[in-house]
Amino acid sequence: MAVQEIGEKYRCNVCGNEVTVTKAGGGELVCCNQPMERLSGS
Repeated sequence: MAVQEIGEKYRCNVCGNEVTVTKAGGGELVCCNQPMERLSGS
């Protein structure tokens, strides 16, 4: 899932890392060799 806008939040379902987008570049966020999950409500 590509990052679309500032403020979106993502979580790694493997290790639990969470990130908040501060600059949207359109790429996909990956952690632990898995795509990160976009959290609902973001």
